[in-house]
Amino acid sequence: MHYDVTILTVRPGTTPKALPRIEEWLGETQSAGRLLACWFTELGALNLIMLIREYASEAAISADRDAAVRSGNPYGIADLTVATSCDTYRSFPFILPMQAGAIGPVFEVRTYVLKPAGLAPTLQLWNAAVPNRSKLSPVLAAMYSLGGGMPRFMHIWPYTSLDARQRIRGEAVKIGVWPPPGGPDHLLAQQADIYLAAPFSPIR
Repeated sequence: MHYDVTILTVRPGTTPKALPRIEEWLGETQSAGRLLACWFTELGALNLIMLIREYASEAAISADRDAAVRSGNPYGIADLTVATSCDTYRSFPFILPMQAGAIGPVFEVRTYVLKPAGLAPTLQLWNAAVPNRSKLSPVLAAMYSLGGGMPRFMHIWPYTSLDARQRIRGEAVKIGVWPPPGGPDHLLAQQADIYLAAPFSPIR
């Protein structure tokens, strides 16, 4: 499966107005994809709304993006949108597919730029490290971009609260199960944002 990750930047203060309109647009729009998540940022880069949809092929993703662009009111919030970015991801092969459910409501989304040859060793290191890290809390997604440019990957961790995130991450570092030993050696840049789930998000 392939994942479309669309990030909509909206004008400050307009997220509460944008979310119900996105929900309506998604309900009225014929799509080959399955909505998995609609989240909005609480910490990090603000005024972002992330949509994650699952598709059977890159061609299906491309067709839906084309339809959105030509719709005249993409995502139902053209008047509120400052910027839009879309990327296609493929899951790390040893990570289970994302499934709907109440597993948050806090989601940490970490996006990394890798060195040019960094993806292969990153996959190997994550394959070895994720089982022990997942004993503390599960990873929702780990996936690499199929877009051009430098290799990138995204990983997402659900938590019941910000306090739980702080406690679990601290424990993972303390006992040495995270980050994957040697993993940071393959990174060029990183970004972390905290998202909360919209009321209609299947993963929430």
